[in-house]
Amino acid sequence: MSGLRGGLEVSFRALSDVGRVRSENQDAWFADQKAGIFLVADGMGGMTAGGVAAKAAAEVLPKLLAERLSGMKAPTEKAFADAAAESVADFSAALYARSMKDRRLEGTGTTVVLALIRGRCAYIANLGDSRAYLYKGGLRQVTEDHSLAAALQRLGKLTPEQAAVHPGRSTLTRYAGMKERAEADVRLIHLKGSCRLLLCSDGLTGMVPDERIASILALVKDPAEACRRLVDEANEAGGRDNVTALLADLRHP
Repeated sequence: MSGLRGGLEVSFRALSDVGRVRSENQDAWFADQKAGIFLVADGMGGMTAGGVAAKAAAEVLPKLLAERLSGMKAPTEKAFADAAAESVADFSAALYARSMKDRRLEGTGTTVVLALIRGRCAYIANLGDSRAYLYKGGLRQVTEDHSLAAALQRLGKLTPEQAAVHPGRSTLTRYAGMKERAEADVRLIHLKGSCRLLLCSDGLTGMVPDERIASILALVKDPAEACRRLVDEANEAGGRDNVTALLADLRHP
């Protein structure tokens, strides 16, 4: 799908797959080109609870963000960033409250990686280990994982290679649905020229190295085919988790 968003031409595709080990796909995604909102969520909590949480993120969070945007008084960079962060926090609180009322959802939660495109800027908000990457002649990871292993790596206790196989890589320190207020990281990207924005769950990044992701994004120009290649590579590498890739091509017309 393609269209104009704030002076940019946006073309996106997304693909989500159950993988080769799991019996249920507990990833979810959302995209609204007109609103400039894109999202990937990866549920956690066991049984079907994770799927419920991820689906809720895809259904509820964009609405919360749209409501905040509609009530915005001044369209400043800070206002857009605050709207993204506050919407994520509100959704997390609502998900936690829901889990307290329904024992079947106790302990549930979900990662969130959200992109809000306004003008020639992208505001990226994230909780957990679902990631956003920017590709423009090379691949750059925009988000930082909120996991025990990633925290240890940032402290210099682990190398990137050690963090990739550390047991703490699956222990999330921040996620939607946590008891405490969920403070999302929000980063602003100035979109200059043509580029590609990839949102994905850890079912992709845990199976496919960044170098290979960069190679696919460089070689495969069609976003639908690029998503298919990314998902196929994750499955060929073992497919130990659900895998979701949402790729948005952004260019100035």
